[in-house]
Amino acid sequence: MESNKYTVKKYDKTDFKIWNDFITQAKNATFLFHRDFMEYHQDRFEDYSLMIFEDKKLVAVLPANRVEDTVYSHQGLTYGGLVFSSKLKGENVASVLDEVLFFLKENSVSFFYYKPIPGFYTFNGNQEIDFFLFKKGAVLERKEMNLAVNLMIPLDISRSKLKHFRRIENLPLEIVEEQRFDVFWEEVLIPRLAEKHKAKPVHTKEEITRLKNNFSENIKQFSVYYDHEIVAGITIFETETIVKSQYGATTKKGEEIRALDFLFINLIRKYKQEGKLFFDMGIVGDANEKGYNPGLLKQKEELGCSVYNQDFLKITI
Repeated sequence: MESNKYTVKKYDKTDFKIWNDFITQAKNATFLFHRDFMEYHQDRFEDYSLMIFEDKKLVAVLPANRVEDTVYSHQGLTYGGLVFSSKLKGENVASVLDEVLFFLKENSVSFFYYKPIPGFYTFNGNQEIDFFLFKKGAVLERKEMNLAVNLMIPLDISRSKLKHFRRIENLPLEIVEEQRFDVFWEEVLIPRLAEKHKAKPVHTKEEITRLKNNFSENIKQFSVYYDHEIVAGITIFETETIVKSQYGATTKKGEEIRALDFLFINLIRKYKQEGKLFFDMGIVGDANEKGYNPGLLKQKEELGCSVYNQDFLKITI
């Protein structure tokens, strides 16, 4: 394999345009890899993104950050991994990986954590890298169940969910696509996360607003109002083929009337009709002994989700 025809360099802010131009045509990229998205939290991470060239042509990038002697497939992103040109074939992918690992070794990196994009995001295939990572000694560090609805086949929403849906359809509920996040963040998401999980949203209200301004077609907020009072909401990250519920939360009143299920079912039907391929509802991981949240798993399965693996790999360099 002619691995020496590839060169690796660390991303620099002067590469902003060439990076973003590449992301728009790469075979396994989403808007999360655009620098305007990646850099909203640049103060929290030491960026260590890499660019791989064939001669002078950019053929792959790696969104990444570094902590001491460890490089991570970017910790600030839900998924990541090497992002390829559609023209890069299997054997070339192996060569690119060789060069990346060599570059990391030369720069005193001891460990590389790799977080691939879930398979259903890349409809034209993306798993050759899994084979080459395995051959390079990558070990499975962690595995999560990622729940998603396949919108290309008939929906399989449970009878009990549909029964409740039909019951609450007659209530004075209104679904609104919001342009601002203030009401959902302040009245639903922040208080509910604090109360139920002693947690905060990954994105502050200011950060999600800035991201929405940069990616108005990709980031959307849908809220449910009951008698003009917000009772539930879902923040959507939307790509050309995939819809992801990034945040979903409900008030106590919304919980009583199952407003979140009402919103999910309406959005699932909406995006199926629009021709999206999958509705991604994220992982169901938990710190308990089972490693997952049984209630959350059941809830998502009843909405028609199936389980897809989300793997986290580690390479000792």
